Amino acid sequence: MISAISWVPRGAAKLVPVEAEPPTQEEIDEAIKAIAQHTEGGSDADEDADDGDENGTMEVDAAADEEEEEEVDEVAQAKAAAKALAKGAVDDVADELKELNMDNYDEEEEGLEIFSSGQGDLYYASNDLDPYLKNNDDDDDDEEIEDMTIKPTDLMVNLLEETEDGDLNMFVHHEVPLADFPLCTAWMDFNLKGGNKGNFVAVGTMDPAIEIWDLDIVDEVQPHMVLGGHSKKKKKVKGKKAKKYKKGSHRSSVLGLAWNKEVRNVLASASADKTVKIWDVSVGKCAVTLEHHDDKVQSVAWSRQSPEVLLSGSFDKSVAMNDMKDGGQNCNKWSVEADVESLAWDPHNEHSFMVSLENGMVQAFDKRTASSNSNSGRPTFTLHAHEKAVSSISFSPSTPNFLATGSTDKMGAIFSVSFSNDSPFLLASGGSKGKLKVWNTLTEPAVANKFGK
Repeated sequence: MISAISWVPRGAAKLVPVEAEPPTQEEIDEAIKAIAQHTEGGSDADEDADDGDENGTMEVDAAADEEEEEEVDEVAQAKAAAKALAKGAVDDVADELKELNMDNYDEEEEGLEIFSSGQGDLYYASNDLDPYLKNNDDDDDDEEIEDMTIKPTDLMVNLLEETEDGDLNMFVHHEVPLADFPLCTAWMDFNLKGGNKGNFVAVGTMDPAIEIWDLDIVDEVQPHMVLGGHSKKKKKVKGKKAKKYKKGSHRSSVLGLAWNKEVRNVLASASADKTVKIWDVSVGKCAVTLEHHDDKVQSVAWSRQSPEVLLSGSFDKSVAMNDMKDGGQNCNKWSVEADVESLAWDPHNEHSFMVSLENGMVQAFDKRTASSNSNSGRPTFTLHAHEKAVSSISFSPSTPNFLATGSTDKMGAIFSVSFSNDSPFLLASGGSKGKLKVWNTLTEPAVANKFGK
């Protein structure tokens, strides 16, 4: 299953990546111990309103402590290390995923295989035995560049290269073992190690923490930075188990991420805990928490033309626009007719943005119609794009009015579509079948006739 796609710009990655130092046996043992302690409290994915239940889990905010907790959250790092190097210790994570009933999340007829069948998640005796390295040539069409299967709990870094005869080939460069099921990604060039630019990706999962990985390091088992997440310490409140969170952390799954390309140390996150958070990645802390939605927040998007303006879309059937110059206090809303699945600013029109919905509709809005109530203005147009949820949308960066949509209709649900900035007619897509596909859209006659010039 592929839930998110991010392109790494041409020239951003190092020509020769750095190989990570392997963890010691002591670190592996500590990782396994940390997993056992972490999974005692269960999953955060559906932990929205259990405080009133006698058998529920009481949340304790580390921000309420008299002293701010500065300790590094090693839980996510430990889980990743144990997954990569002690493969028998992931059964608890699998149990959490089963509780979420991900097999039926999008009403797919095919079951979702979360982990491998006993041979190990990362290593096989030969490449021929690894099902994730096999390309599905039988399904390839002429316009398809590559069809590659992705492991459902890994972050895969793929290279797309042009051969001497002009053909394009894609292959796996390296993989990053994630601790939890990935839900969203955001590439960013802010260098967390100092210097000019870096090559990093933020990953949101079913865990409340956000992992940031250095893509120029191969065989790494720990993220470079973790934003939020669980504290190592736990408290008991009135005899109940209590999960304690790092200051500023989300309390549930991270559903959406957006990096600010102009204010490069800023990352926005959307969560099932109904909040939007603004992170300063230079210090690894939450700067602002926005609580203007009444249900899960699915998507966030920064305006490129006005980098202080942030959009957020929620299952409360609204889109909010916040001006972060005043800390997000100035909030305008638009009502939509169904749950919001995805958001995108039009790169060719500074006033326009697009919203995709759970009922198959795609609507366009003009930010100049904004007002302080939830009826800011009618959509400029509505497109009945699909029969089921439109899970992802993407504008071509160089061609006005060229929009791609992905949906959960048809046989295989599409969860993510994304145009390349370097080759703006290349479209990547992925979904429930775990196949990453890259398509040269100019091979489609209708696209070539309309946009080819």
